[in-house]
Amino acid sequence: MPRRKRVIRKKILADPVYGDGEVARFVNSLMKDGKKSLAYSIFYNTLDIINERTKQDGLSVFKKALSQVKPKLEVRPRRVGGATYQIPMEVPPARSLALAIRWILESARARKGKPMAERLADELLEAARGEGPSIKKREETHKMAEANRAFAHYRW
Repeated sequence: MPRRKRVIRKKILADPVYGDGEVARFVNSLMKDGKKSLAYSIFYNTLDIINERTKQDGLSVFKKALSQVKPKLEVRPRRVGGATYQIPMEVPPARSLALAIRWILESARARKGKPMAERLADELLEAARGEGPSIKKREETHKMAEANRAFAHYRW
């Protein structure tokens, strides 16, 4: 079977205020229909809300939340002799960040009745404390990997 073409990762420009690549990745995921300026204003409003509520730097809370949500292990399916096994594997850093961003945004969007900036602030604060739906998602992923540890020897 031919190998797939190697993926060439595009370098994402850092965001204009903090000069941080993770913030830029987060804003790109937050953006809908190419409205980047709206996504940036939502994100910066979120950080302002976090500043007001916690009297801490919003960016440091954001970083802490991301690091709390990033998964270390996940399961990947692998076919061995007609059977498909869920094999636990370490998550590469880029995928780990992508999953954390996706889970935080999913759970923030699932909250209803408030503007997006407030929902996102609530979600980031909960994640930074080690609770909330996005943390639950990471725990689920780790539990699944732990449960399938018996198949770890099938790694490729």
